[in-house]
Amino acid sequence: MPAPDTREEDFALMKDAVQEAGALAMRFFLTDHKQWSKAHDNTPVTEADIEVNELLHRRLGGARPSYGWLSEETEDDSSRLTQPHVWVVDPIDGTRAFAKGKPHFVISVALVEEGRPVLGVLFNPATDEFFEASEGGGAFLNGKPIHVSGVSRIEGCRMAAFAPMFKHPAWPAPWPEMEILERNSVAYRIALVACGAADAALALNSKSDWDIAAADIILREAGGRITAHDGSTFFYNRNSTRHPSLLAAGPALYEAIFAKVGAIRIPSSR
Repeated sequence: MPAPDTREEDFALMKDAVQEAGALAMRFFLTDHKQWSKAHDNTPVTEADIEVNELLHRRLGGARPSYGWLSEETEDDSSRLTQPHVWVVDPIDGTRAFAKGKPHFVISVALVEEGRPVLGVLFNPATDEFFEASEGGGAFLNGKPIHVSGVSRIEGCRMAAFAPMFKHPAWPAPWPEMEILERNSVAYRIALVACGAADAALALNSKSDWDIAAADIILREAGGRITAHDGSTFFYNRNSTRHPSLLAAGPALYEAIFAKVGAIRIPSSR
């Protein structure tokens, strides 16, 4: 584990790089930029994703050449598996929203040590929301401490999720009425839970390391709980970067949602 001064230097480096990346992303936002679909999974990508990824790789990788690198927009290099410290990056989480001109995206960077995030930054430059957290240091939004809400009941809660999921006929009992906040970015949904703007986030489809690593530490440092829907802890920088699902909330609401979804069986995404 790095010495405390190295951790602080890494954090300062991350925050500076992400701020710079945010300014770069905004040069493309609401413009007629290039967009296309990835050949392997047909998901969208824009020239902004690529430019931001290259900037972060240059700034972070250049300053810490001994650290591993894992990014949605970089071909995976298995050498990361031998590194105790790995940057986990999503240059623009919420590309669909970004491409449509909706301000529901974030730049996501985490530093993962031995499988767990120890530093995390999420920046939405369109709304000027800068979330950050360090292990044991608390979570902050634009420099002010944040904490999850104290909501304990599903009924009436603010749920950051895909609304049609709750209407699926397979549910044995209907979900209570909730306020659904639909945001394309998974990381941004979790950040909204961390600052109390939402009470919970739930997804029953697979997510990747870069979707959740930075949000993971921010949510936990804000007093929340974050796991797969079945309660299993997330570990990062493994052979498979996929996770089956997501449940994030304050402690009491987490338990209420877990009681409803914890026994569901989801086919493996690995």
